[in-house]
Amino acid sequence: MDTVTHTLFGLTLYGALNKTGLSPALKKSLFLTAVIGSNIPDIDVVAGFTETGKIMQQMWHRGITHSVFMVPVWALLLSLVCFALWKRKDRRIFWLGVTSVLIHDTSDMLNTWGTGFFEPISHYRVSFGALPIVDVVLWAVIAFGWLGVWLVRRFKSHSILRAAWTVMAIYAALQLIQVATIYSRAMGEYIRLEVSAGFVPGQFQVFGLLNGRVDIMDANVWSQPRLRESLASDDTADLKPLFKQNPRALTLYTWSPFVVVVNNDKELGIYDPRFYKNGSSFLHESIKK
Repeated sequence: MDTVTHTLFGLTLYGALNKTGLSPALKKSLFLTAVIGSNIPDIDVVAGFTETGKIMQQMWHRGITHSVFMVPVWALLLSLVCFALWKRKDRRIFWLGVTSVLIHDTSDMLNTWGTGFFEPISHYRVSFGALPIVDVVLWAVIAFGWLGVWLVRRFKSHSILRAAWTVMAIYAALQLIQVATIYSRAMGEYIRLEVSAGFVPGQFQVFGLLNGRVDIMDANVWSQPRLRESLASDDTADLKPLFKQNPRALTLYTWSPFVVVVNNDKELGIYDPRFYKNGSSFLHESIKK
């Protein structure tokens, strides 16, 4: 998800806590933990300022910092920061840190970009394609939740925001069910298959790889996938010169579930078809011939 969404998650997570009777220091600790914890896995963006980081960006971003094994590490670090700032030692700080970081990692895993959820044991990018990176439905639920906090005095604010979290969880679950249904319908026709959520809920794109061809299809659970475009891929091309002259191409090849190979008189290159739009993909690496 984008930084705005992660920050909104943190604020809403803090708002969903029952803070009755808590000291100001503990409230500050919980606030910092919720907001920073909801963003801290993205600290890996600093690697992009180095030359190696620019080459490895796709593998490093959403990599080890988003691993499930780093969740307790981030939570412990946040607990230590809160203790250093406000001398507060409370189990709730640690568990809120676990929750906020886990929500970050899980929400990232639900969109097309995916995460290295099991790094360093596995470098496989776990991606379900159930939510777009910027999801206006989630924004709307959060907005209505906070609007309810300001306007509805009958219910406690934390109860309203807990209801908002419930709605978001149900929405994500429904999107996942639709992805599973769409995937099961098309999986027998292709060697590899990927699904990507559109910005409109219930609308998806399906990307199928078969014998040097990648089909891009529009899909939903109410009808069969509809072919939008077929992309030719020269899977017999020797990619060694590409990887030698353009190291970023090797990173893209390793990171993507599958790529389209472009091999003509002008260039040798690859691109990720999941980000293909208007004749090109913004994840595209090549060399000139």
